Amino acid sequence: MPLNVQDKKAIVADVGAQLAGAQTVVLAEYRGIPVEQLTKLRASARDQGVYLRVLKNTLARRAAQGTQFEPLADSMVGPLIYGISADPIASAKVLQNFAKTQDKLVITAGLYNGKLLDVAGVKALASIPSRNELLSQLLGVMLAPVSAMARVLGAVAAQKAAGAPAPVAAPVAEVAAPAEVVAQAAAPDASAEPAAAAPEAGTEAKETPAAE
Repeated sequence: MPLNVQDKKAIVADVGAQLAGAQTVVLAEYRGIPVEQLTKLRASARDQGVYLRVLKNTLARRAAQGTQFEPLADSMVGPLIYGISADPIASAKVLQNFAKTQDKLVITAGLYNGKLLDVAGVKALASIPSRNELLSQLLGVMLAPVSAMARVLGAVAAQKAAGAPAPVAAPVAEVAAPAEVVAQAAAPDASAEPAAAAPEAGTEAKETPAAE
């Protein structure tokens, strides 16, 4: 069913509002993808805060006019699905992850921070960890020492409850000196004074006074 003028104006206004707050737009061809697969893609995009929509390219170009995404106009060719996100990585990651399992989704172009991206650029953007992934990794690093200490304290408490002595910390292993340091230590010190000669037979060696 063809769109009337009011429908077209509403779509352009909706997409324009999304572009106004976006950092990234990714374009992908979706030709031949089953409807149920597109439904899963839309659900994934919604969960990640990505505005995903199949658009007529003429309407998309109109919505992009006067925005930082206007340079994408030349790439708006063919049956395209548009991923638009305020998060700089989310739209690229959602579409790239879906393309890994559905080869009929073909990423064609993107734009981030005013710069046009080719397919390799979109994939590189998608490979960057998201904010949530970075926070999760940071939390894991921060909690690792706490977890180790908790295990030690738990073991000590268990041994005390059983009447066994608390574990003694293992001695710190000596650090092996590098070979060149060992060689230097073994070699005679050129600056040191020569050792005193042994007294001749029949003479008494003078006693060295003890340090006070």
